Formats: sequence, C-alpha cells, structure tokens
Amino acid sequence: MRVLVVQNYDNTGLGQVGAALAEAGADLDVRLPYKGDPLPDDATQHDAMVVLGGGQNALADDEYPYFPALLELTRDFAGKDRAVLGICLGSQLVARAFGGANRIGGANEFGWRGVSLTPDAKADPVLAELPEMFPIFQWHDDTFDLPRDAVRLAGNDVAENQAFRVGRAIYGFQFHFEADRPMVKDWSTSFASTIASRHPDWLDKLDGEMALNGPDADAAGMAIARAWVATI
Repeated sequence: MRVLVVQNYDNTGLGQVGAALAEAGADLDVRLPYKGDPLPDDATQHDAMVVLGGGQNALADDEYPYFPALLELTRDFAGKDRAVLGICLGSQLVARAFGGANRIGGANEFGWRGVSLTPDAKADPVLAELPEMFPIFQWHDDTFDLPRDAVRLAGNDVAENQAFRVGRAIYGFQFHFEADRPMVKDWSTSFASTIASRHPDWLDKLDGEMALNGPDADAAGMAIARAWVATI
C-alpha cells in the first residue's frame, strides 16, 4: 500500500492517521509542494492520498500555485477509485475539486468542540461506529459548501459541513481528528504566538481542556483514521 501525503504547511503531520497507516504497513510518499516538491502527474503510482491542513485558505492560488494541480490530482484519484482524505484545508480543497464553493472567513473555531453525525453517517463505512456526538479538535476560519454529489456526514453550529464523502472513498473532514493530545500540545508550543494573538488564555486552559475532552476526542479520531485506512 503506497500512500501519497501532501503536506501544505510547516509542522502539520499525520498524527493518528500516521499511526493507522503504520499499523497497515503503508509506504508513505510525503511531498511538501509549498516548499517546491513536485506533485505526481496522476494517481497511477499510489493507492491513496492524504491532503493535510494549513494556515492558508483554499483559494490562495497566487501564493500557492500548485493548488490547481492538486485539485486535478484529487479528481484523478477519484476517477481511479482510489481513496482520498482531506483534513481542514485539505477538506476545503477536496470540496473545491468537486465544485463546492469555498467560504473564506466567518467559521472560526479553535479548541475541542462538539460535532454531530448526520443520519447518512450511520451507514457510512468510516463513521458508522462513531457516537452520534463527540468532541474533536478544531482550528479553522473558513468553510465550504458541499459539492453537488457529496454526502454530508457531520456538522455543528459553526460549520454545517464538518465531514463529507464523494463517491466511495473520497473524504473531507473540517475537524482535526488526526490531532491527538500530544499533537495539540505540540501545536500549542510551536504556534504559541499565533494562538496567543487570538486566544490569549489558551495555555492556561490547555490542561483542563485536554483532561475534559482529550480521551473521547482521541478515541474518535483513531477510530476514524483506522476506518479510512480500511477503505484503501
């Protein structure tokens, strides 16, 4: 199993998705196109693709000129019936690839927040075993409208479209299910100045928030990661 990983920003790793891929014995091909790594021309050499998050928005083609090629690559994976996973910015790019409109701003979430599954999620191979409501880590300002043929799988009162599926195994997750407690703690240090400018009390709240929400969020995130890897 060879999996293409598209990283779009510094210090944004695979987290629990990486753990699930390691369990499955996956061979990872990690590309950093924002630092000049080329993207593959098509999906032929890979069984699946993960598109990670980042601080930029999904319409920032001028600053990140590889975005259009990434959209085309996403469609090629879908056309070859190969699994795709987009997380946060990645989900916004997947939505864009299939005609969903990106909405820049107006959907600000940070920290562990609750999400609710839709009725369609109960029959979805990735989310069917999840609780109807669970906490999960969020960090985003933007949102998107669903592509025409997408199945809406989760939402909350800030972002109606928190998870969706296109076709058999093209998934977008607005929330950071890959981010377990160690990753969140690392982000809280690595991005401390950025977080403090908008959430100055975050470090004071972090331990309490981790204790309250971390166990359930980590369990949900690992379940999603393993179930998505199973679609490959």
